[in-house]
Amino acid sequence: MRVINSTPKADGYRMPAEWEQHYGCIMIFPERSDSWQYGAYAARKAFVKVASAIAESEKVTVCASDKQYENARRMLPPNIRVVEMSSNDSWARDYAPTFVTNGNDIRGINWGFNAWGGLVDGLYFPWDKDNRMARKICDLFDKDMYDFSHFILEGGSIHVDGEGTCITTEACLLSEGRNPNLSKTEIENYLREALNVEKIIWLKNGIYNDETNEHVDNICAFVKPAEVVLAWTDDKNDPQYEMSHSCLEILEHETDAKGRKITVHKLKCPSPVTITAEECEGLDTMDFEPTRTPGERLAASYVNFYIANGAIVMPFFGDPADEPARELLQSLFPERKVIPIAARDILIGGGNIHCITQQIPYFAQDR
Repeated sequence: MRVINSTPKADGYRMPAEWEQHYGCIMIFPERSDSWQYGAYAARKAFVKVASAIAESEKVTVCASDKQYENARRMLPPNIRVVEMSSNDSWARDYAPTFVTNGNDIRGINWGFNAWGGLVDGLYFPWDKDNRMARKICDLFDKDMYDFSHFILEGGSIHVDGEGTCITTEACLLSEGRNPNLSKTEIENYLREALNVEKIIWLKNGIYNDETNEHVDNICAFVKPAEVVLAWTDDKNDPQYEMSHSCLEILEHETDAKGRKITVHKLKCPSPVTITAEECEGLDTMDFEPTRTPGERLAASYVNFYIANGAIVMPFFGDPADEPARELLQSLFPERKVIPIAARDILIGGGNIHCITQQIPYFAQDR
């Protein structure tokens, strides 16, 4: 693996849209007992269901610790590759490399990772193993790497259309625990150089109580050029109401990098999902403090789906809104099969289906 002393934009590489055909997906096997209840047994089963659904139409690589390697190899189907790789937790979207491509080759971007806020408001310490994952994965796939490790950014905080537009949130990228010495304009310049985009659309907020400082991947996602889905509620008493309306107001008055008006599809949220006392009892403490409290609202959203080559793998919450959400996504992706996965056991860990996956563009030899 070479470290490239340049930028993707300068070299003609770009971050592709998620609906573009791609080589495969990276996931990380869960085990952390203060993130995943009752020793992560239920979480591992949910991860296996997600990986198996994705593997129906693309290659999947699962990274597992030495302790969990045998479990992962036994539980996952044989068409899924399992490799031993240490990490602090299981959020591939956020600290695996962001891959960029020039159409023939791919390279990785190594962002700095500090567990969503470092010592200001980060979620755990240490995060050193996570912060090495991007480099390890580039080595694993024998891909060269751009080093942006001086810039703190998680993959779930950005969403692109592959045609020059990026969406993000101010709540996340302007948070004190990430890049406090950089101005908004300076952050935009980093995104332009790394992702090869021309326009950044800033939403103010994400999903209520999203402990990532409101990643964009939970509130809004491109589904095709100039079209997005937006997490939505009609309940004026829900704090999400004003947050989603603010996003809608911005999107309806914006254009993408090519000057096209943006079509917004409202993807209604499930009823508020809260953690139970029993689930909290199954979580170990962190530094002698509980990581969840009974009745705490979890950041449930249907926007956090994964676009596989042949499927949309989406979260279900046992809510009446599940089926309408599935129907809307099916109408937006008629060429793909929508596969719902019960996601509560993933959500308890702090994320959702999109959060635990990272796409890999096609390698030249696989085209």
